[in-house]
Amino acid sequence: MTSIQEIDPAVEKAIYKAVEAEPLARTFKMRLLELRYGFSLVEMPYDPDSMANMYARAHGGAIFSLIDEAFETASQTGGSIAVALNVNVTYISSPAKPTILRAEATEISYSRKTASYDIKVTDDSRNLVATCQAVAYRTGKPLGFV
Repeated sequence: MTSIQEIDPAVEKAIYKAVEAEPLARTFKMRLLELRYGFSLVEMPYDPDSMANMYARAHGGAIFSLIDEAFETASQTGGSIAVALNVNVTYISSPAKPTILRAEATEISYSRKTASYDIKVTDDSRNLVATCQAVAYRTGKPLGFV
C-alpha cells in the first residue's frame, strides 16, 4: 500500500499546470480533479460523434488516453519522473451516449525503482467502463516542469 505521504505543494501545483497545458489533455478536454500522493482523479467528456470507433462504440484509444493521464499524474506525485513499463487494460463496457468518464488511479505498491497502480474508469452513472493494472519505472530524476 501507499505510505501516508504528503505531496509537495510545488509538485502538486506544477502537475495541475502541466495537465492544463498538455496538448493531448487539452484535445480530449481532460481535467485533473484531484491529486494526492500516489493518487489521481481525471475526467474527460465522452462524445460518441468524435470518439467512437467503426462499430459506433467508444474507441479504446480514447479510453486508454484517459487512463494514461490518470496514471501519468498519479505516478509523478513523488516529485520525480516516472515512466510506464507496462499498462494492461481490460475494457468492460462502452458508453452509448455522451457522458463524463472518470479515471481514478491509485498506487498499490512501490519500491525505490517501480510502482504499481490500480486504475478504474467509470461513466457518469458509475458504470465500470475499464480497469487497468499499470507499472511505472521511477527514474529518480526530478520533474523538469516544477
